[in-house]
Amino acid sequence: MHERRSPAFFALALFFALFVVFLYGPTITILILSFQGPQGGLTFPMRGVSLHWFRQLFQGIGVVDIGGALWNSLKLGIVVTILTVVASVMAGLAFRRNFRGATLLFYTAIASLIVPSIVVSLGIALEFRIADDGVKALGDAYSIEWIWDNFTTTMGLFTSGLGAHLSWTFPFGLLIMFAVFNRFNPAFEEAARDLGATPWQAFRHVVLPIIAPAIAGVALFGFTLSWDEIARSSQAMGADNTLPITLRALTTTVTTPAIYALGTVTTAISLTVIGTVLTVVTIVQRRRRRHGSDAGKGV
Repeated sequence: MHERRSPAFFALALFFALFVVFLYGPTITILILSFQGPQGGLTFPMRGVSLHWFRQLFQGIGVVDIGGALWNSLKLGIVVTILTVVASVMAGLAFRRNFRGATLLFYTAIASLIVPSIVVSLGIALEFRIADDGVKALGDAYSIEWIWDNFTTTMGLFTSGLGAHLSWTFPFGLLIMFAVFNRFNPAFEEAARDLGATPWQAFRHVVLPIIAPAIAGVALFGFTLSWDEIARSSQAMGADNTLPITLRALTTTVTTPAIYALGTVTTAISLTVIGTVLTVVTIVQRRRRRHGSDAGKGV
């Protein structure tokens, strides 16, 4: 006999379905509308189906440099991802042992998650403006002509912009590594050390393969958070615009489905990065299982 579903089940199922529609409906709508014909507008019903707006997007939208903004976001996202992974793993390893000031250092590292993003952006911009004033004062004090002729600002993509993005991505990476190392069994490392492995060999051949899926997760967090970040970038990028900043500017000037085509392209890049990382992790895990199975048969 089959147990009948209670009314609460159908109510919760309906609520979940509405939640999914609310969550992914806007993305699906933009995806569909980006394939409109040349006479298409910003709303339904669609007027034809074509790639017209994608061609217009890559040809350029007015004076906005879409290609440059896209390249800036990719470069910054890659650098942020690498630094987030390295710093998070190192911090996770460091916090495995108690040391003086560990609690204060931890709360300092994650404090930027509590402060509003726009306030962080303004604070970083203010710090670099103070640095600019210091550099100009140095040039005036010592009559440094290079500063007089060439210096404009220390703000830029890989200075203030990089710091703004790391203040957002690093706390997430740190929390992930904390969760991983809190469940990590040190007996694996101890066994490797008993067999004569150096600390580096134990990390490379024992610890790193075990935490590899978590590192992939940190990398995904780092790239996607940097790729989509706008609030912390708004005041801290200087003259360099990232794609989210450009997209926000376009929403006030562009009234064609080209803006939807840009949204579709950015979403496709995010999904491609996520799919690539998950595929690599799956392949690595399968190889590890295969090697472990072969080793067991050999024994």
